[in-house]
Amino acid sequence: MVLATLGLSTDEEALYRALVEYPSATAAVLSATLEMPVGEVEKLLALLTSQGLVARTGNQGESRFVATSPAIALGPLVRQRREDLRRAELELAALTERFWVTASDRTAGDLVEVITGIELIGKRFAHIHAHAEKEVRALVTAQTVAVGRRDYPDEDESVKRGVHYRVVVERAIFEQDGANEDLGGAIGSGEEVRIIERVPIKLLIADRNLAMVPMDADGRAPAALLVHRSGLLDALLALFDNIWERARPLRLEPQGIVEAAGPGTPLADLDRHILSLLLAGLTDASIASQLGLSMRTVQRRVRDLMDLAGVHTRLQLGWHAARAHWA
Repeated sequence: MVLATLGLSTDEEALYRALVEYPSATAAVLSATLEMPVGEVEKLLALLTSQGLVARTGNQGESRFVATSPAIALGPLVRQRREDLRRAELELAALTERFWVTASDRTAGDLVEVITGIELIGKRFAHIHAHAEKEVRALVTAQTVAVGRRDYPDEDESVKRGVHYRVVVERAIFEQDGANEDLGGAIGSGEEVRIIERVPIKLLIADRNLAMVPMDADGRAPAALLVHRSGLLDALLALFDNIWERARPLRLEPQGIVEAAGPGTPLADLDRHILSLLLAGLTDASIASQLGLSMRTVQRRVRDLMDLAGVHTRLQLGWHAARAHWA
Protein backbone atom coordinates (compact mmCIF):
# COMPACT_ATOMS: atom_id res chain seq x y z
CA MET A 1 0.00 0.00 0.00
CA VAL A 2 1.32 3.45 -0.95
CA LEU A 3 0.60 5.23 2.33
CA ALA A 4 2.65 2.71 4.30
CA THR A 5 5.61 5.04 3.67
CA LEU A 6 3.77 7.63 5.79
CA GLY A 7 3.39 5.24 8.71
CA LEU A 8 -0.11 3.87 8.06
CA SER A 9 -0.78 0.16 8.33
CA THR A 10 -2.50 -1.73 5.52
CA ASP A 11 -5.85 -1.76 7.36
CA GLU A 12 -5.58 1.92 8.29
CA GLU A 13 -4.93 2.91 4.71
CA ALA A 14 -7.78 0.73 3.43
CA LEU A 15 -10.20 2.33 5.91
CA TYR A 16 -9.08 5.87 5.10
CA ARG A 17 -9.38 5.22 1.35
CA ALA A 18 -12.86 3.77 1.84
CA LEU A 19 -13.99 6.75 3.92
CA VAL A 20 -12.70 9.19 1.26
CA GLU A 21 -15.31 7.68 -1.10
CA TYR A 22 -18.20 8.66 1.24
CA PRO A 23 -19.37 12.14 2.33
CA SER A 24 -19.75 10.46 5.72
CA ALA A 25 -20.24 6.89 6.87
CA THR A 26 -20.99 4.82 9.93
CA ALA A 27 -18.81 2.09 11.31
CA ALA A 28 -21.39 -0.44 10.10
CA VAL A 29 -21.22 0.83 6.51
CA LEU A 30 -17.45 0.78 6.54
CA SER A 31 -17.51 -2.71 8.04
CA ALA A 32 -19.62 -3.96 5.14
CA THR A 33 -17.48 -2.14 2.58
CA LEU A 34 -14.19 -3.54 3.90
CA GLU A 35 -15.63 -6.91 4.94
CA MET A 36 -14.14 -6.34 8.38
CA PRO A 37 -15.70 -6.87 11.83
CA VAL A 38 -17.41 -3.76 13.21
CA GLY A 39 -15.34 -3.91 16.39
CA GLU A 40 -12.11 -3.83 14.40
CA VAL A 41 -13.38 -0.93 12.27
CA GLU A 42 -14.26 1.03 15.41
CA LYS A 43 -10.74 0.53 16.79
CA LEU A 44 -9.24 1.72 13.53
CA LEU A 45 -11.57 4.74 13.43
CA ALA A 46 -10.52 5.69 16.94
CA LEU A 47 -6.85 5.40 15.96
CA LEU A 48 -7.26 7.46 12.76
CA THR A 49 -9.27 10.06 14.68
CA SER A 50 -6.42 10.45 17.16
CA GLN A 51 -4.05 10.96 14.21
CA GLY A 52 -6.24 13.66 12.69
CA LEU A 53 -7.10 11.62 9.59
CA VAL A 54 -10.76 11.10 10.53
CA ALA A 55 -13.34 13.25 12.33
CA ARG A 56 -16.54 12.20 14.10
CA THR A 57 -19.71 13.97 13.02
CA GLY A 58 -23.38 13.92 14.03
CA ASN A 59 -25.12 14.88 17.25
CA GLN A 60 -27.68 12.39 18.51
CA GLY A 61 -28.02 8.78 17.50
CA GLU A 62 -25.53 6.79 15.45
CA SER A 63 -22.08 8.31 15.02
CA ARG A 64 -20.84 9.05 11.54
CA PHE A 65 -17.31 9.66 10.41
CA VAL A 66 -15.74 11.82 7.68
CA ALA A 67 -12.25 11.73 6.20
CA THR A 68 -10.08 14.76 6.78
CA SER A 69 -8.85 16.36 3.54
CA PRO A 70 -5.80 14.37 2.32
CA ALA A 71 -3.90 17.62 1.70
CA ILE A 72 -4.46 18.68 5.31
CA ALA A 73 -4.08 15.26 6.94
CA LEU A 74 -1.30 13.74 4.87
CA GLY A 75 0.53 16.82 3.60
CA PRO A 76 2.50 17.36 6.83
CA LEU A 77 3.47 13.65 6.87
CA VAL A 78 4.77 13.86 3.30
CA ARG A 79 6.77 16.97 4.12
CA GLN A 80 8.19 15.30 7.23
CA ARG A 81 9.26 12.21 5.23
CA ARG A 82 10.84 14.46 2.61
CA GLU A 83 12.79 16.28 5.30
CA ASP A 84 13.85 12.96 6.84
CA LEU A 85 15.14 11.80 3.45
CA ARG A 86 17.02 15.06 2.94
CA ARG A 87 18.76 14.68 6.29
CA ALA A 88 19.54 11.04 5.48
CA GLU A 89 21.11 12.07 2.15
CA LEU A 90 23.27 14.67 3.89
CA GLU A 91 24.37 12.13 6.47
CA LEU A 92 25.12 9.60 3.73
CA ALA A 93 27.30 12.15 1.93
CA ALA A 94 29.13 12.96 5.15
CA LEU A 95 29.71 9.31 5.96
CA THR A 96 30.93 8.60 2.41
CA GLU A 97 33.37 11.51 2.58
CA ARG A 98 34.64 10.28 5.93
CA PHE A 99 34.96 6.74 4.56
CA TRP A 100 37.33 7.87 1.80
CA VAL A 101 39.25 10.20 4.09
CA THR A 102 40.14 7.21 6.27
CA ALA A 103 40.68 4.86 3.32
CA SER A 104 44.39 5.68 3.13
CA ASP A 105 44.83 4.44 6.70
CA ARG A 106 43.33 1.03 6.02
CA THR A 107 45.48 -2.08 5.86
CA ALA A 108 45.59 -4.33 2.81
CA GLY A 109 43.19 -6.69 4.56
CA ASP A 110 40.63 -3.91 4.87
CA LEU A 111 40.80 -3.11 1.14
CA VAL A 112 40.06 -6.65 -0.02
CA GLU A 113 37.19 -8.76 1.31
CA VAL A 114 36.82 -12.49 0.70
CA ILE A 115 33.22 -13.67 0.23
CA THR A 116 32.36 -17.36 0.16
CA GLY A 117 29.19 -19.21 -0.78
CA ILE A 118 26.96 -18.90 -3.82
CA GLU A 119 24.13 -17.18 -1.95
CA LEU A 120 26.28 -14.46 -0.40
CA ILE A 121 28.21 -13.87 -3.63
CA GLY A 122 24.94 -13.51 -5.53
CA LYS A 123 23.61 -10.98 -3.01
CA ARG A 124 26.75 -8.83 -3.15
CA PHE A 125 26.78 -9.08 -6.96
CA ALA A 126 23.18 -7.82 -7.10
CA HIS A 127 23.99 -5.11 -4.55
CA ILE A 128 26.77 -3.72 -6.75
CA HIS A 129 24.38 -3.47 -9.72
CA ALA A 130 21.59 -1.94 -7.64
CA HIS A 131 23.79 0.75 -6.06
CA ALA A 132 25.89 1.76 -9.09
CA GLU A 133 25.39 5.45 -9.87
CA LYS A 134 27.30 6.24 -13.08
CA GLU A 135 29.04 3.33 -14.76
CA VAL A 136 29.46 -0.44 -14.56
CA ARG A 137 32.28 -2.24 -16.38
CA ALA A 138 32.20 -6.00 -16.75
CA LEU A 139 34.31 -8.80 -18.18
CA VAL A 140 32.24 -11.92 -18.79
CA THR A 141 33.70 -15.38 -19.27
CA ALA A 142 31.92 -18.40 -20.68
CA GLN A 143 32.59 -20.33 -17.49
CA THR A 144 30.73 -19.13 -14.41
CA VAL A 145 30.97 -20.70 -10.98
CA ALA A 146 28.70 -18.73 -8.67
CA VAL A 147 26.93 -16.00 -10.66
CA GLY A 148 25.51 -16.70 -14.10
CA ARG A 149 24.50 -14.30 -16.83
CA ARG A 150 20.82 -14.39 -15.86
CA ASP A 151 21.31 -14.02 -12.13
CA TYR A 152 21.29 -10.21 -11.94
CA PRO A 153 17.86 -8.67 -12.68
CA ASP A 154 19.08 -5.45 -11.04
CA GLU A 155 21.15 -4.82 -14.18
CA ASP A 156 18.08 -3.86 -16.20
CA GLU A 157 16.91 -1.53 -13.46
CA SER A 158 20.33 0.13 -13.32
CA VAL A 159 20.28 0.74 -17.08
CA LYS A 160 16.84 2.34 -16.74
CA ARG A 161 18.27 4.62 -14.03
CA GLY A 162 20.88 5.85 -16.50
CA VAL A 163 23.87 3.77 -15.41
CA HIS A 164 26.26 3.31 -18.36
CA TYR A 165 27.24 -0.33 -18.95
CA ARG A 166 30.38 -1.40 -20.83
CA VAL A 167 30.67 -5.17 -21.16
CA VAL A 168 33.26 -7.41 -22.82
CA VAL A 169 32.32 -11.05 -23.45
CA GLU A 170 34.49 -13.85 -24.74
CA ARG A 171 33.58 -15.63 -27.95
CA ALA A 172 32.76 -18.95 -26.29
CA ILE A 173 29.72 -17.24 -24.75
CA PHE A 174 27.88 -17.75 -28.04
CA GLU A 175 28.09 -21.53 -27.60
CA GLN A 176 25.79 -21.34 -24.60
CA ASP A 177 22.01 -21.67 -24.81
CA GLY A 178 20.22 -18.33 -24.70
CA ALA A 179 23.39 -16.31 -25.23
CA ASN A 180 22.07 -14.51 -28.32
CA GLU A 181 18.86 -13.53 -26.52
CA ASP A 182 20.74 -12.31 -23.46
CA LEU A 183 23.26 -10.26 -25.42
CA GLY A 184 20.60 -8.95 -27.79
CA GLY A 185 18.54 -7.77 -24.83
CA ALA A 186 21.56 -6.09 -23.26
CA ILE A 187 22.49 -4.26 -26.48
CA GLY A 188 18.88 -3.34 -27.16
CA SER A 189 18.55 -1.79 -23.70
CA GLY A 190 21.51 0.51 -24.36
CA GLU A 191 24.51 -1.39 -23.03
CA GLU A 192 27.78 -1.22 -24.94
CA VAL A 193 28.91 -4.79 -25.56
CA ARG A 194 32.16 -5.94 -27.17
CA ILE A 195 33.60 -9.36 -27.94
CA ILE A 196 37.11 -10.79 -27.75
CA GLU A 197 38.52 -14.26 -28.24
CA ARG A 198 39.25 -14.80 -24.55
CA VAL A 199 38.53 -12.91 -21.34
CA PRO A 200 41.15 -13.69 -18.66
CA ILE A 201 38.94 -13.20 -15.60
CA LYS A 202 35.35 -12.50 -14.70
CA LEU A 203 35.19 -8.96 -13.36
CA LEU A 204 32.62 -6.38 -12.28
CA ILE A 205 33.54 -2.77 -11.44
CA ALA A 206 31.11 -0.10 -10.28
CA ASP A 207 31.85 3.64 -10.36
CA ARG A 208 35.62 3.12 -10.03
CA ASN A 209 34.97 2.46 -6.33
CA LEU A 210 34.35 -1.26 -5.96
CA ALA A 211 35.20 -4.40 -7.93
CA MET A 212 34.18 -8.04 -7.62
CA VAL A 213 36.43 -10.81 -8.89
CA PRO A 214 35.01 -14.35 -8.65
CA MET A 215 37.71 -16.93 -7.90
CA ASP A 216 38.14 -20.43 -9.34
CA ALA A 217 36.55 -22.97 -7.02
CA ASP A 218 38.96 -25.86 -7.72
CA GLY A 219 36.68 -28.19 -5.82
CA ARG A 220 36.25 -25.79 -2.90
CA ALA A 221 33.31 -23.58 -2.01
CA PRO A 222 32.82 -20.73 -4.52
CA ALA A 223 34.50 -17.51 -3.43
CA ALA A 224 34.95 -13.95 -4.68
CA LEU A 225 37.10 -10.95 -3.86
CA LEU A 226 35.62 -7.52 -3.20
CA VAL A 227 38.25 -4.89 -3.96
CA HIS A 228 37.76 -1.38 -2.59
CA ARG A 229 39.41 1.78 -3.94
CA SER A 230 43.13 1.10 -3.96
CA GLY A 231 46.10 0.48 -6.23
CA LEU A 232 44.75 -3.00 -6.89
CA LEU A 233 41.45 -1.54 -8.10
CA ASP A 234 43.40 0.83 -10.38
CA ALA A 235 45.16 -2.21 -11.86
CA LEU A 236 41.81 -3.92 -12.51
CA LEU A 237 40.52 -0.76 -14.20
CA ALA A 238 43.61 -0.68 -16.42
CA LEU A 239 43.09 -4.37 -17.28
CA PHE A 240 39.50 -3.69 -18.30
CA ASP A 241 40.45 -0.66 -20.40
CA ASN A 242 43.14 -2.65 -22.21
CA ILE A 243 40.75 -5.47 -23.04
CA TRP A 244 38.02 -3.01 -24.03
CA GLU A 245 40.28 -1.30 -26.56
CA ARG A 246 41.18 -4.63 -28.19
CA ALA A 247 37.64 -6.02 -28.26
CA ARG A 248 35.26 -5.60 -31.21
CA PRO A 249 31.89 -3.86 -30.82
CA LEU A 250 28.69 -5.87 -31.17
CA ARG A 251 25.59 -4.25 -32.59
CA LEU A 252 22.02 -5.39 -33.01
CA GLU A 253 20.73 -5.63 -36.58
CA PRO A 254 17.41 -7.00 -37.91
CA GLN A 255 19.18 -10.26 -38.76
CA GLY A 256 20.66 -10.55 -35.26
CA ILE A 257 23.86 -9.61 -33.47
CA VAL A 258 26.58 -8.36 -35.82
CA GLU A 259 30.27 -8.11 -34.95
CA ALA A 260 32.15 -5.05 -36.17
CA ALA A 261 35.19 -5.61 -38.33
CA GLY A 262 38.55 -5.78 -36.62
CA PRO A 263 41.40 -3.33 -37.33
CA GLY A 264 42.96 -5.67 -39.87
CA THR A 265 39.68 -6.71 -41.49
CA PRO A 266 38.19 -4.95 -44.52
CA LEU A 267 35.11 -2.92 -43.71
CA ALA A 268 31.65 -3.95 -44.82
CA ASP A 269 30.66 -2.33 -48.11
CA LEU A 270 28.03 -0.15 -46.47
CA ASP A 271 30.47 1.13 -43.83
CA ARG A 272 33.03 1.83 -46.55
CA HIS A 273 30.45 3.82 -48.54
CA ILE A 274 29.43 5.82 -45.48
CA LEU A 275 33.05 6.53 -44.60
CA SER A 276 33.98 7.62 -48.12
CA LEU A 277 31.03 10.04 -48.26
CA LEU A 278 31.83 11.34 -44.79
CA LEU A 279 35.44 12.01 -45.81
CA ALA A 280 34.16 13.74 -48.94
CA GLY A 281 32.50 16.30 -46.68
CA LEU A 282 28.86 15.20 -46.89
CA THR A 283 26.60 15.72 -43.89
CA ASP A 284 24.87 12.82 -42.14
CA ALA A 285 21.58 13.88 -43.73
CA SER A 286 23.10 13.87 -47.22
CA ILE A 287 24.70 10.47 -46.66
CA ALA A 288 21.42 9.02 -45.39
CA SER A 289 19.54 10.41 -48.41
CA GLN A 290 22.10 9.15 -50.93
CA LEU A 291 22.30 5.63 -49.49
CA GLY A 292 18.61 5.31 -48.63
CA LEU A 293 19.26 5.00 -44.89
CA SER A 294 17.83 6.67 -41.85
CA MET A 295 19.83 9.42 -40.16
CA ARG A 296 19.97 7.29 -37.02
CA THR A 297 21.52 4.35 -38.90
CA VAL A 298 24.23 6.57 -40.41
CA GLN A 299 25.09 8.12 -37.05
CA ARG A 300 25.18 4.74 -35.34
CA ARG A 301 27.49 3.23 -37.96
CA VAL A 302 29.81 6.25 -37.77
CA ARG A 303 29.85 5.85 -33.99
CA ASP A 304 30.71 2.15 -34.41
CA LEU A 305 33.56 3.05 -36.78
CA MET A 306 34.91 5.53 -34.22
CA ASP A 307 34.70 2.89 -31.49
CA LEU A 308 36.45 0.38 -33.74
CA ALA A 309 39.21 2.87 -34.50
CA GLY A 310 39.47 3.86 -30.84
CA VAL A 311 39.02 7.56 -31.59
CA HIS A 312 36.76 10.27 -30.19
CA THR A 313 36.26 12.70 -33.10
CA ARG A 314 35.42 12.38 -36.78
CA LEU A 315 38.65 14.15 -37.67
CA GLN A 316 40.57 11.43 -35.85
CA LEU A 317 38.46 8.83 -37.65
CA GLY A 318 39.55 10.26 -41.02
CA TRP A 319 43.20 10.05 -39.99
CA HIS A 320 42.80 6.46 -38.78
CA ALA A 321 40.88 5.46 -41.94
CA ALA A 322 43.73 6.69 -44.13
CA ARG A 323 46.32 4.86 -42.06
CA ALA A 324 44.28 1.61 -41.99
CA HIS A 325 43.41 1.89 -45.72
CA TRP A 326 39.70 1.82 -44.92
CA ALA A 327 38.77 4.27 -47.64
